[in-house]
Amino acid sequence: MIGLLDSGLGGVSVLREIIKVIPKGHFIYYSDSLNNPYGNKSEEEVYLLVKDIVNYFRERGVKAIVIACNTASAICVKRLREEYKDILFIAIEPAYKMVHDYNPLGKTLVMATVGTLKSEKFLALYHKYDNQKTILLPCESLAELIEEDKGEEIDRYLEEQLKNYKDVDNVVLGCTHYPLIKDKIKKVLGDVKFFDGAIGVSKELVRQLELRGLDYKNEKLQIEFIDSSGDNNKYARFKKYLELN
Repeated sequence: MIGLLDSGLGGVSVLREIIKVIPKGHFIYYSDSLNNPYGNKSEEEVYLLVKDIVNYFRERGVKAIVIACNTASAICVKRLREEYKDILFIAIEPAYKMVHDYNPLGKTLVMATVGTLKSEKFLALYHKYDNQKTILLPCESLAELIEEDKGEEIDRYLEEQLKNYKDVDNVVLGCTHYPLIKDKIKKVLGDVKFFDGAIGVSKELVRQLELRGLDYKNEKLQIEFIDSSGDNNKYARFKKYLELN
């Protein structure tokens, strides 16, 4: 079994890519929407929340965990790898290096949570690849609006927050919730190039599973969904975002 965790439904954007390379996997997706958002919590608060989920996965016999949350990845993965040496952790990262690789001369907007932008992990990446044409935009409360499917409020939020950045070429989606509203962002910013870490995570997951000799093949695709809030509507939206029938 492969576990995926996120502060809510945003990690669906990661699971969609993983299914493309592991079409018959057995996955447990843990949506911690009771404690959403992670982006405005202290590092210790986030770590303790994530640790509880990791312990649950461990009790279920999960040997590989994908941290499908940029904030949790930036804050927790180093400590988790030190504490749980028997578990493979794959962490998503803001795809800022991809801009350097594919369009380094373009003007770039990085959309992320406050927690991600302040993290040591992101700042190291940013300072290494900064082309002096990059804007860091903390998108406070956007993940919550997406989590609650507040369509009209999301439209108003994006128009207000992005109105001064309509000349950008690249947009780094530094939260796994944000790929779920690419179309809405494009309506405001136009034909920009999007970058996110989901494809890289899916490839790294397969590479590490094979490197460690961990069996990840199942007879058929099997997905378990858990939401900490107990909201029955979450599963219906999970399936819609995942595009499962």
